[in-house]
Amino acid sequence: MQSFEEKGLPALPLTHDLIRSVGRLHEYRGREQLYTQQARQELDTLKEGAVVRGAESLNRMEGMEAAPERIKKLMDESAAPETRSEQAIAGYRDVLHTIHTHHEGIELSNGVVRQFHRDLFKYTSIGGGDWKSACINIIEEHPDGTEAVRFRTVPPHRTPECMETLHAQFARAWTQGEVDPLLLIAAYVLDFLCIHPFQSGNGRMARLLTLLLLYKADYGVGEYISLEPIVEDSQESYYDALSRSSQGWHEAKHDLWPWTDYFLGMLLSAYEELEDRVSVRD
Repeated sequence: MQSFEEKGLPALPLTHDLIRSVGRLHEYRGREQLYTQQARQELDTLKEGAVVRGAESLNRMEGMEAAPERIKKLMDESAAPETRSEQAIAGYRDVLHTIHTHHEGIELSNGVVRQFHRDLFKYTSIGGGDWKSACINIIEEHPDGTEAVRFRTVPPHRTPECMETLHAQFARAWTQGEVDPLLLIAAYVLDFLCIHPFQSGNGRMARLLTLLLLYKADYGVGEYISLEPIVEDSQESYYDALSRSSQGWHEAKHDLWPWTDYFLGMLLSAYEELEDRVSVRD
């Protein structure tokens, strides 16, 4: 919402790092067809492992308590969820499956986002799919035990309107085609996290929506390399970039670059891992 304007996005500095990162990601995308032609068996193996690795990282990041052997059974649907942690993992599995198998026919909208969230929590007693009903502030805890508000998210009464505006502006910028889709996706995810539309599950939703939008931009790396472990391994950088880019967001005076730099780096890490794991001949 606040990251988009009539012509797409506020100008990002055309630094060497930005040009190099986007260029490398374009090259990686071009090589994906080669992977599917020459390394199909390796990719199938990676695909099976990615969903489990992603769930294991989710388990750790969200403070869940599901055993590794239970996670594997939940992800291949050979076991039904029993605990609250397992219910959360099963919901994540279902949304992940929907995106992997039906992304071509899914158009981003308020309805789709709410349906994903509903599915994310469908095995739990609290349910999902409703916009937040209480104010949520991002709190920073200091070593001495004191707390400070790092960021105030959009209040509940404005959440539906802000999400509607975000999707309308994002769709317009995507259709215009004047800004690289990778930069639009990064801005969308930043705005989603700043709006913080749900009472819980916003981080999981942001990563699932990232996967969907990457598919839409013809970047299929998320099918073979889960983004969850990469985020887990870079949590300090993740929160630092989010903090820096959210400053001034409510006034549309924020700096997109720290978050965009992190986002592109995350994708580069995924593609580098993919390259390390497959064997292709030029």
